[in-house]
Amino acid sequence: MEKKDKIKILILDDEKQFTEELNGFFVDSDFESFEANTVAEGKKILTNKAIDLLILDVRLPGVNGLDILKEVKSQYPFMEVIIISAHGDMETVIKAMRLGAFDYLRKPFRFIDIQIAIERTQKYLQLQQKLKQMEEKNSLISRTLEEKIDRQFIGISPQIQEVFEQAITAANYPDSNVLITGESGTGKENIARIIHYSSERKDHIFCAVNSSAITKTLLESEFFGHKKGSFTGAINDKMGFFEVCNQGTLFLDEIADMPFNLQAKILRATEEKVITRVGDTNQIHTDFRIISATNHDINKRVEKKKFRLDLFHRLNTLHIHIPALKERREDIKPLLLHFVDAYATKFNKPNLHISKEAFDALQKYDFPGNVRELKNMVERAIILSKGNILEINDFPVKPHNISSLKEHPDSINLKMLEIKTIRQALQSCKYNQQEAANALGIHRDALSRKMKKHNITVGRSEA
Repeated sequence: MEKKDKIKILILDDEKQFTEELNGFFVDSDFESFEANTVAEGKKILTNKAIDLLILDVRLPGVNGLDILKEVKSQYPFMEVIIISAHGDMETVIKAMRLGAFDYLRKPFRFIDIQIAIERTQKYLQLQQKLKQMEEKNSLISRTLEEKIDRQFIGISPQIQEVFEQAITAANYPDSNVLITGESGTGKENIARIIHYSSERKDHIFCAVNSSAITKTLLESEFFGHKKGSFTGAINDKMGFFEVCNQGTLFLDEIADMPFNLQAKILRATEEKVITRVGDTNQIHTDFRIISATNHDINKRVEKKKFRLDLFHRLNTLHIHIPALKERREDIKPLLLHFVDAYATKFNKPNLHISKEAFDALQKYDFPGNVRELKNMVERAIILSKGNILEINDFPVKPHNISSLKEHPDSINLKMLEIKTIRQALQSCKYNQQEAANALGIHRDALSRKMKKHNITVGRSEA
């Protein structure tokens, strides 16, 4: 049964090395690719496979590529065709476009050039739209919820999917307090908003408070409110956070930094759901839920007597930990694509793409500032971008230490490094080529091509 979720590409060119290299690039880029070095081979593949895109050399032995183009567009009108040639001229380009070619590339060209050309084809756009629709259909976040939270909280990793599931579980228990932990920039407030807007409290206020940012002189007034005339400057009655959040959610960010003298009063209010304004004697009943967050190890704060153990237990009914971005690298790509799309639209810079080199470097970067750092990095790159391709130099990512590479010159030789890596993978997998390919993160056919290219053989005794 043929795959329906990949674009099928046929490369028709008489240069075998060229078709092999381009075919390898397409397979590694998750396309379904076929290669032909003669017109007869090409026609046979076109007959047996539902090809979406034809990469056609305009000069083939004994045949005019434009004649092939005309024939292909007549038999397969919906097939996209990209013409390539090392001997291009304007007249040929014009004829190719009139006959229905989608694009024209002159040899030699970079892989990024052909990738950009493919991404502009209708077939590619249709597939991307289909995938987008599927993602929206299967999303854990509803459209209503999307409007309430920052969409930077995107991910496909098992870790982040588990965080989502824990958030939805917490939402089903609207009276239980939740503690969210994770490094700075991981999206703790977004998870708090998901919990609130997925719960029965969603129609009431969500109030976010930075526990460390309130001055000590106003701590009680801010949380409990005050009565007019209770202190200098109290010119009116004021409701505090607990009262404002009646029926809603109070989000206490940086909870580990809350002043110790306030913690006992917070504990009592959380337990009794009764507060008294500063300067007043009347008790006020309020029903609120507390979601707190910290990027500190709160257990160590408790050990050092800087945070009350009883308050910690009260706030930690349900615990959700958000892993750092470097611990879930498969989320970097969807986040990166989302931010590029969002800021390209915001700054009116359409058709922006990211080079493969930049993609690879960002995939390996540790992002100490997590998602927030990635978001700011993309915004800066797009603001300063001159063309429509974002290169590695557009991102403030430190390159690998070149001086250390100079001490090991073999590591700079890409060919030797590739051969060494393939041999190590084969040995570690006991020469099982399918397992070696999986370990290398490439397709089995791609491994075979690389072994053939570098003359790497596996003896019968080894296999």
